[in-house]
Amino acid sequence: MRRNSGWKILLIIAIVGASIWQIHPLEKKIRRGLDLQGGIHVVLEVEKPKSTDKSISDVTDRALEIIRNRVDGLGVSEPIIQKEGTNHIIVDLPGISDPQRAIEIIGKTALLEFRLVRNEATLSESALVGYELLSTWSKDERGVSRESSPLLVKKTPEMTGSSLVDAYVAYDSSGFPEVNIVLNKEGAEIFSQVTSENIGKRLAIVLDGVIKSAPSIRSRIPDGRAQITGQFTMDEARELALVLRAGALPAKAEIIYQEVVGPTLGREYIQKVLRASIYGAIVVVVFMMIYYLAFGMLANIALAINILILLAVTSVIKGVMTLPGIAGIVLTCGLAVDANILIFERIREELRAGKSPLAAVEAGYHRAWSAIIDSNITTGISGIILFLLGEGSIKGFGLTLTIGMVANLFTAVFVTKAIVDFILSSRKIEHLRI
Repeated sequence: MRRNSGWKILLIIAIVGASIWQIHPLEKKIRRGLDLQGGIHVVLEVEKPKSTDKSISDVTDRALEIIRNRVDGLGVSEPIIQKEGTNHIIVDLPGISDPQRAIEIIGKTALLEFRLVRNEATLSESALVGYELLSTWSKDERGVSRESSPLLVKKTPEMTGSSLVDAYVAYDSSGFPEVNIVLNKEGAEIFSQVTSENIGKRLAIVLDGVIKSAPSIRSRIPDGRAQITGQFTMDEARELALVLRAGALPAKAEIIYQEVVGPTLGREYIQKVLRASIYGAIVVVVFMMIYYLAFGMLANIALAINILILLAVTSVIKGVMTLPGIAGIVLTCGLAVDANILIFERIREELRAGKSPLAAVEAGYHRAWSAIIDSNITTGISGIILFLLGEGSIKGFGLTLTIGMVANLFTAVFVTKAIVDFILSSRKIEHLRI
């Protein structure tokens, strides 16, 4: 028995060591959710465009992918972007440093259009058919954006940004950042034709109904490349390039709810949760040691290993820790203690029946196994359903509950049994107190 229990002890030590290595340092390996580190929570409502035969659900799916690409460009760790219903998108960005900038990027339609400008000074009312006035924005010497004289542009664009394949930041001749765009083959052909047929005219580059620039066409542009200028700051140019690369939203997406969760609130949550967890852990540890003596200490060790494994697995799968997730850990601790109590009470019954310590331990673990497996499986099924069907923080609760259930089966039965077998096989014990 000692030989069998020896390799089990080595396996337990290896698992504990690997778990400690995986979660160190804890603040970097375990990602925190919105409720623990602050950030922004945004709900968008997508309006179905009249010009498409696709369902609103399909349009929302496309919008979700585009928003996901934009958020990836922001460099936010572990964002939560999910669809709710048929036309709502929920975006949670934990740890975001500039909430207002992120909100603007997420909600920007980013519809890029190239429209010809009507240059005539005087126009009859009939000549205005098919044209509209659009605002132009310029910056003063202090860098403040101001609306300048509007331009008369065609309502129907010559082409849109759907042909765009890349957008990147460069510098214009004056040293200001500009956004260079690259069109695909089809877009390059259209752009070449438009520029060759309208030399001397102005071509307005319109983003979301606002003219960003309106350069004059001096010659045919055959390579499908153009520049968007407008005395941008570097941050503005980068954001514009980001949303253009990600693509225009297929429909108008209006932000119907937004909430900024400050990091101070997250710190308060963490402090309260840690304080409550520490108090609860102290009560459980003291009770188990008083009521079950050495076996109580064994249960406390198993409980610590249980939490360690749970955190390590969460780190491996890149899970996000939230307040409901911490609640799942607390519930898992209760299940772990409950499993050990079932085992210890069974061992007590076997000792009262006159069995030897070794036989009582074997019988106690064997007879408690069915009750432990039943309770953990039913809990695990609930956790899996919550994880698969739940949304947002409910997933976190289901995830930690499910991982904790598996870890509990390992620690309550394998770990404690291996330690007890090792101790009993290393010395002759005639009387066992529990």
